[in-house]
Formats: sequence, C-alpha cells, structure tokens
Amino acid sequence: MEWTGLNELREKFLSFYESKEHLRLPSFPLVPHNDASLLLINSGMAPMKKWFLGLETPPRKRVTTCQKCIRTPDIENVGKTARHGTYFEMLGNFSFGDYFKHEATAWAWEFITKVLELPVDRLWVSVYEDDDEAVEIWTKEVGVDPTHIVRMGKEDNFWEIGSGPCGPCSEIYFDRGEKYGCGSPTCGVGCDCDRYIEFWNLVFSQFNGDGEGNYERMAHPNIDTGMGLERLACIMQDVDNLFEVDTVQNIMRHISKIAGVAYHDDVKKDVSLRVITDHIRSTTFMVGDGILPQNEGRGYVLRRLLRRAARHGRLLGINEPFLYKVCETVIQENAAAYPNLVENKDYIIKVIKVEEERFARTIDQGLGLLNAMIEKIEGQDGQKVMSGADAFKLYDTFGFPVDLIREILEEHKIVLDEQEFTNYMNEQKRRAREARAAMGDLGWKEDVLSDIKEKGRFVGYTDSEAEAKIVAIVKDNQRVDMLADGEMGEVVLDRTPFYAESGGQAGDAGTITAGGSAFAVYDCKKSQTGHFVHVGELTVGTLSVGDIVTAAINTDRRRDIMRNHTSCHLLQAALRTVLGEHVHQAGAFYDDSICRFDFSHFSAVTAEELEKVEELVNRMILSAIDVSVHEMPIEEAKKLGAMALFGEKYGDTVRVCNVEGESIEFCGGTHLDNTAKVGLFKIVKESSVAAGVRRIEAVTGKNVLRYLREQEALMNETAVALKVGNPLELPAKAASMTGELKELQHALEAAENKLAESRMSGMFENAREVNGVKVASLAVGGVKPEALRFMGDRAKDSHPDSVCVFTAAGDGKTSILVSCGKEAVAKGAHAGKIVKELTALCGGSGGGRPDNAMGGCTEPAKLGGALAKLPEIVANYVK
Repeated sequence: MEWTGLNELREKFLSFYESKEHLRLPSFPLVPHNDASLLLINSGMAPMKKWFLGLETPPRKRVTTCQKCIRTPDIENVGKTARHGTYFEMLGNFSFGDYFKHEATAWAWEFITKVLELPVDRLWVSVYEDDDEAVEIWTKEVGVDPTHIVRMGKEDNFWEIGSGPCGPCSEIYFDRGEKYGCGSPTCGVGCDCDRYIEFWNLVFSQFNGDGEGNYERMAHPNIDTGMGLERLACIMQDVDNLFEVDTVQNIMRHISKIAGVAYHDDVKKDVSLRVITDHIRSTTFMVGDGILPQNEGRGYVLRRLLRRAARHGRLLGINEPFLYKVCETVIQENAAAYPNLVENKDYIIKVIKVEEERFARTIDQGLGLLNAMIEKIEGQDGQKVMSGADAFKLYDTFGFPVDLIREILEEHKIVLDEQEFTNYMNEQKRRAREARAAMGDLGWKEDVLSDIKEKGRFVGYTDSEAEAKIVAIVKDNQRVDMLADGEMGEVVLDRTPFYAESGGQAGDAGTITAGGSAFAVYDCKKSQTGHFVHVGELTVGTLSVGDIVTAAINTDRRRDIMRNHTSCHLLQAALRTVLGEHVHQAGAFYDDSICRFDFSHFSAVTAEELEKVEELVNRMILSAIDVSVHEMPIEEAKKLGAMALFGEKYGDTVRVCNVEGESIEFCGGTHLDNTAKVGLFKIVKESSVAAGVRRIEAVTGKNVLRYLREQEALMNETAVALKVGNPLELPAKAASMTGELKELQHALEAAENKLAESRMSGMFENAREVNGVKVASLAVGGVKPEALRFMGDRAKDSHPDSVCVFTAAGDGKTSILVSCGKEAVAKGAHAGKIVKELTALCGGSGGGRPDNAMGGCTEPAKLGGALAKLPEIVANYVK
C-alpha cells in the first residue's frame, strides 16, 4: 500500500462506488432535516433514515456519500486521549432494496485490496455469531482466509436502534502490528488495545424488529456501510492517531505556530493542542451549516466547543482571539470536498471571531470568580464539592458552559453538586416555559374542546365573510350553551374566515352576528387540539350553540396585517442581498401596526446597511410586483428554490408565497396580491435579540404616515422648548448648546479642583511617618470621583514620599481613593493592595495600580476604624 492523503482517499472511495452505479451525493448538512430525534447528524446513514424506513423514495437505489458527522458524548475525553474526537467524516455505500451481502462484501474487499492495496494477510473480518451466510460468502466467494474470520456476539455485530430495520453486520479490521498490541497472549480482534483497528462496518439490514426481540425477514433488505475516513487515513499514512493525519496535522501546525509550542514536547500542552484542533474542525463545519452560538440546542454545542477551545488556547499562553485564524486552515484543507466552506469563508470567520471576542470579555472575570470560589471550598469526608448555585451563576452570568466548569474543577480534584445545578437549570426552564405559555394563552386550565370534531375549516384565504354554525362556546374555562349580552367568552365555528394567530401573523378581529345579536371578535387563536377559537365579547343579544351566524373579519385590519406580512418577505430578500446569504428568519411577528422580523446575523446592522435595505424594499414595492400564493407538493416547492423556515416541520403539501423574481418562501399566512399595495416601508428600529440574532421593526402603509407625523410633532415640540423658530435649525442649536455645556462643565471642574486643593492645605501637618513614608488621610465631603483623582494626583506630585487616603460620601456609599508617590512606591507601597484591605474593613471592595486606586465603602460607620489601621496596613508593604 502507498501513503495516501485524506482528500485523495475520499475521492478514491466515492469514484469507486460511482463505477458500481452508485449515485454520488454531497454530504448532507450537520443540521438534521425534519428529524427531531437528532440534534446533529452523527452517522453516515442518519440523513437517510426515511429512505431506509420506506417513508420516502431515494433518488436512486444505490447511493454513496462522504458524510460529515458530529458526536459529543465523549467531549470531556477529547484531548486527554488521541482516540477521541467530536468531528469525523464517514464514507458509506448504501443499497435501498437493491444489492445485498454478495455485492457489498465483494466490493468492499475489492476496494481495500485492489484500489488501496492493503496487505491481505493483515486484514481480518468479524461476523455476527449466527450469520453463517456471511461466513460462507466471505470465505467461498470473496476468498478471505477462514482463520482471519471471527464470530462475535450481538453486542458487537448486530445493528439495531429500537424498532425498525436491523440486522447483523461484518466489520473489517487492520492488524497494525505487535508494537501497537497489549502483549497479552489472547490479544486479537475485539481486544481493547490499538493493534487491531476496526475501520469499516457493513450492516446487513435484513430484519424488521419490533424492539422487543422479535424479527421478521424483510422482502427487500438494505445495505448500510460506514467507514471512518480519518481511521482509514491513519492506516494508509501509518500514523498513530487522527491528529497525525495530514489534513488534521496541518491544522495543528497552525495552532502550534500561534502558540509557539510543538506537539509531543509536553504532555499537558499536547492535550490542549488536540482539544483546539478537534474543536475548530467541528465548529468551522457547524457554522458553515448555519449553526450560531446559543445557550441551548445545537447552538449550545457550538458555543461549548468554541469556549472550551478558547480556554485551552489560554493554557497555551494565547491570550487573544485566534481560533478565527485557524479556521482559515480548516477551510483550506477541506475546500475541494466542501466548497460551501469557501463560499461562506468570511461569514464563518466572522462568527467565530465574534464569539471568541465575546468570551474573552467575560473569561477573565469568570475565571477569577471561579478561582475565588475554588479557594473557599473546604473538603468534607475527603471530598471537595462546589455548590450548584455557584456553578449556575458562572453559567448564567458569564456564559461558562457547565462542561468547562466541570473540567476546571476536575483539575483541582473538586466535584460539582450536579443535583443542585440541575435544580437551578430546571427552574430557569420552568420560568421560560411559563413565559412562553403566557404569550397567546387562552386562559384555559385544560382543553375543554377535546370532543368537538369540527375544528373550524379556514376559508379566509379567499373569503372575508362566511356563514357558519356555532359548535361550541367556552366561558370562564367551562363549556356553556349560551352567551348573554356583555359576557366575555370564546366561540368555535364549523368554518371561519378568521386567521388564527400562527407563523408570526396576528389573529384576525371582526364580528360574529346572528339576527340582532353581535359578538365582537378581538382575536382568533388555535387551541392545542387545533380548533379555531374566536375570543371576544357579546355586545348585543344572545348567542347559542347551534346558531347559524355570519362571521366577518375586519378587512381594513386584515389588509394592514397583509401589508406587514408581505413586507417581511421583501425585507428578508433585501437583507440577504445587503448582508449576505447567511441571513435566515429566526422569528417574526406582524399585526396591523408593526412588522417585526428576527434574523441570523453576527453584528449590529450599520446605518448605511439599513438605508440600503430600506431602499431595496421600497424599490420592490414601487415596482408593483405581482405576489402569488399556491399550494403544491413540497418537493416541487424545493425545486423552485422556496426557502423554508429553519426548524419548521412541513407536510407533503405546502403553501408557497412567490414575489416574482425577488422572494419565494414556504408560508401559510395571508398576503397582498401586489407589492404596490404595501404603500411605503420604513424601518424604525434595529436591535439585538440574542447572540447572533438581530431584530428589525418597521411600519408600512398608513402607519408610515402616522410615524412621520409623530416625528414631525416631536421636532416641533423640541424646537419650541429650545426657542428655535424653524425645526431645520435644531442641529445648529444643539451643537451650540453642547459647546456651551462643555464650557460650563470645564469651569465647574476647575472650581471643584480649586476647592479640593484648598481643602488639602494642612493635611500633611498631622501625617504619620511609617518607615520613611508619610501617611495621611482626608475626608472631603460630597465631591465627584474626578475631584478625588485630582487631589490624589496633586498629593503624590507634591509629596512623592507619601501615601494618602481621600474619602467622599454620597449616594449611600463612600468613595475611597488611595494615592502613593513615586518614592513611596519605590519603597513597596501599593495603592491597589492598600485600598483592597481598607475597603474590606468597611464592607466594600476596590483595587487599582500601585500609584493610584479606587474603592467603595458600604458601611460608613466602620470607616473610622478602618482608617485608624491605615498606618498598620501601610507598614505591611513599606519596609
């Protein structure tokens, strides 16, 4: 066999199976599509589960892929050993009811012995203990030496996860030689040592299991194989582990260069190099697939990996953001196989850099607090335990992943009170759930509509008014037969033109009438069982279950809602044009007054960018583009390029909103039929919602006029208050007043400084001398901190051999400043340490430089006693 690079191995495998009539598919994204059971793709077959289960039809019966994967259960061991990693690539060939064991085994053997030319005498095969058929094929058809075949039990060689397709498997091993062995006379395939490395698993999915040990033979069995690309590269390059494979080693070399350390020179530093190398591979691919750092879900996995890597960078002496530089090497090493990394390079680098910088701003403070907590922990029964409350504070306030806290505690042989931490986390989640439930809550303690079959057929896409029958009435959480004049309640109809709040679009308002009775509908919502619930008040007469009524929406309000909704689609298109293709909807709300749109982006949108976005949206509006909404099969919608809301589940048939030539999206809401009907679009606010998520609020149509009138009124009121005849003169007036204010501030500061200087006269007359240093203190009343600093500077300049303390009371707290002259500092005086000791005696804290430091005192009654100990404190430093 010849040394072969990782990228070349990938291409050889895929090309080989293409020659066997397999369809080569690109790697699926790391974010599972329509699969809530997985957080991240963790195996080659995971994205194809529906093909294996027969729920969807694959594009071809034979498929081959190289799938990027993330697994994090062993994250704590990554770095500590050379085996563990979170990111890897899985080569695979798959058959969906086409070929089976005969072809799968023959082609596998052909690839490794003919294409890669692995020595046959070093290859071993394991089979399921009862799979005589596989043994027969391997020995008599493929030609494997029977002495190199090992039968193993169900735990090792039978693949199944719950119910569904399952079956025996064959694993192919490579004997790396005695130098990797454990020396045991029983060492062989299946041993825990590193001699026999399993690199390819052929799964024969021939049964349909019920999850309880019963198996039915499948009429059309499947083939699912998985071969670790990095493991194969280890064999072909004759290296010990994945961190020494060519592409991975190139990444590590970049890290080593930045840190100024070499691999294999220091055991502890090797751990950090492996952690950073692995984690930057994972995070680069995760960001490239649209994942952003968050505090939950896959976003938390990303943040956890990035922050763990950043911390290990500090252990190597790298005290500034650097991971974003290394990700360039990751992209370079994987450019040929994953062109999306190159296309999104700038975005990936930016996201990683922003997260590094965010963590850098808190890590020192957080680590300082963690170290202080660690110092206070006392052991009980030989075991030191950190409280869950302290760990939660670090997690919640400083963004420290709990895994990072555990790792640091482990280094100090301290364990975490996991139960207490979990309790705090659960309480936080409970509050969040209650907050979410409060939004749009119907106020029902339980669902009272479970027996009502008619949920309310929605006809509001085409009709603004409809005849309907009342099928249920709810009042005060109870089903009732009738509502009387003045009573509040909820009405359910068998058909309705009212849109129920969903997908970000507000529910409709309007009326339900029958004869002389009228029910004012204030909102429309969906119950947990999918019933359209009309929330409102009976204003005239009575309404009863079974009544035939006329349901009519407020069409003016609906049109205002549609203006805002259609504008959201135009806004997303404009944002993607101005900011980049990484922009995706992360939430939205539109009613008759506001268009609120949340989107993925890594920094604040600049004023210039907002202006461009606003201009683009208005250009689309004024171009009077037709807007069409159609139902179609989901696959047809995807072929049209329709954008789906990330994380949303869709059925086989979807509604697609198409603003011709500008935007095409999956959408179940109501829309205008032409962009011109929006009128105008005006952005009124841009803000942050969460890390990596921004929010734009805008108004449309008549609300733009309302906004302009409000702005005009505000300017006129300001002009009157500033005595300006023309509002256009406001900028000049503001500049003039700002200049005058600065002059007054300077004059006031000069006066305060002069007063402070006068107070200092005579303060050294009663100074104490401590080891050749004058020690003095002065209470100066209520002055600003700036005045204290002025006094401190004057004192140390005029008396370089002094240590002076100035105190000023105000706002329920006493400020303390310590200044030390040059000669005093030369003799050992340190203002920062002195103020820390002083403030600790009177309920405060402080710190600073050797010559100047500030602190605060929250217990003024103890200040006199603290100052009495000043000479003693100074004596500890001045020798």
